[in-house]
Amino acid sequence: MKDLLRTADLSRDDVDMLLDTAARFTTHPLHATDALAHQSVAIYMTKPSTRTRLATETAVAHLGGTPVFLRGDDLQLGRGETIADTARIISGYASALVVRTFKQSDVDQLGAHASIPVINALTDDDHPTQLLADWITIREVFGADVSGRKFTYVGDGNNMAHAWLTMGAIMGAHVVAATPAGKWAPDAAAVSAAQAIAATTGATIEVTNDVEAAVRGASAIYTDVWMSMGDPEAERTEKLAALSPFAVTEKLMALTAADSIFMHCLPAHRGEEVEAAVIDGPKSVIWREAYHRRTTIQAILYHAVRGELKGRL
Repeated sequence: MKDLLRTADLSRDDVDMLLDTAARFTTHPLHATDALAHQSVAIYMTKPSTRTRLATETAVAHLGGTPVFLRGDDLQLGRGETIADTARIISGYASALVVRTFKQSDVDQLGAHASIPVINALTDDDHPTQLLADWITIREVFGADVSGRKFTYVGDGNNMAHAWLTMGAIMGAHVVAATPAGKWAPDAAAVSAAQAIAATTGATIEVTNDVEAAVRGASAIYTDVWMSMGDPEAERTEKLAALSPFAVTEKLMALTAADSIFMHCLPAHRGEEVEAAVIDGPKSVIWREAYHRRTTIQAILYHAVRGELKGRL
């Protein structure tokens, strides 16, 4: 598998390999400084970023390479050059391309026409690099065996909800998405795709509107901001009203397992999707998650440039 375009592209063996390598980079971040020696990695972002940019540039540097950051207006795409031509040009200069943008179709086209690995660092549909950071954090807390545990996402049925269900399916876990019904529920096709994977791994996939049932006994509660980049501002009032029952409060956390953790991909809006007492409390592992954005992106780059990702068969 040349590219990592979607969470669903990954096999369980891929995930285990990436998490093992990320764990090594956690304790020995500079043990592979020759992996990208005298090479560059292009980082193309049309969305603002804190964690993804810092994590990717640091990961490339730790592998001995040079990160080349490109904003949307740095390229000729806005003046009519095609995505296909852009992919071919970047392939001549860099050893990999990391992309954070809006349309999944743009990332798919870059992957189709680039001769180098293309890595999806966030689209409106998916966020595979974040989920790897989430799952190494889960593994650090609970170990590799998650049988008997439930992992619940609460809030907007967005790209994070899709990726959460998909990665849980790959890992053979019991994962839940608790969202409002209607327009802010997860995409039906994304849920069906996760269920198809779950049928081969023994995972349990649940989508519900009952937030208390979803979190009861859960080992992890995960949430995301309610207004993502690109969401129509005209929908803010309606959307926040629909999502308000899904705020992660201390009362909601009290329904979870005794050893539960709180997770968030960040940035966070305290007092909106999560209470400050929760995100800043003892169950929160958000800073460890954020740290692992670097270790997991470093692992992806390390294996992708070596052609070691196999993908789902």
